[in-house]
Amino acid sequence: MTPELDTRARRAAAVRVLALFAVGGVIGFVIDAAIVQVLVKWSGWNPYATRLLSFLVAATGTWLFNRTYTFSADRRYGLFGEWARYLLAMSGGFAVNYGTYSFLVFHHPAIREQPVIAVAAGSLAGMVVNFVSSRFWIFRKRRPEGDTSLPPP
Repeated sequence: MTPELDTRARRAAAVRVLALFAVGGVIGFVIDAAIVQVLVKWSGWNPYATRLLSFLVAATGTWLFNRTYTFSADRRYGLFGEWARYLLAMSGGFAVNYGTYSFLVFHHPAIREQPVIAVAAGSLAGMVVNFVSSRFWIFRKRRPEGDTSLPPP
């Protein structure tokens, strides 16, 4: 394979991974937003505490999607270990997500009535942190024995 074809193939693979990660993010958003909307709007739950539950359920959904489709390479950890690391890694993105959500809910009464808007804003804000931690920690490819170079993309 020529270097130009190799570069194109790597770029196409990177675009595929990013697109699949975005699909997983949409799935997570739907799970997250549905739980928040139902529990806050229709059941009167606290909008801040509800996000903790919705995060756990949505992160588990995105982990299942990402491990199956987005980052389907060989596994570095057992099932529970991978899930626990994924939740830990997603906690960074969730901190950004939850901060954005809380700010909007606290400062905008109209958004408090429609928390799905704040969930969407928070999801976008946390997406970059979540992608980087997934790509370069949880689902990174194994290096060949003795290879000390940077991990492959």
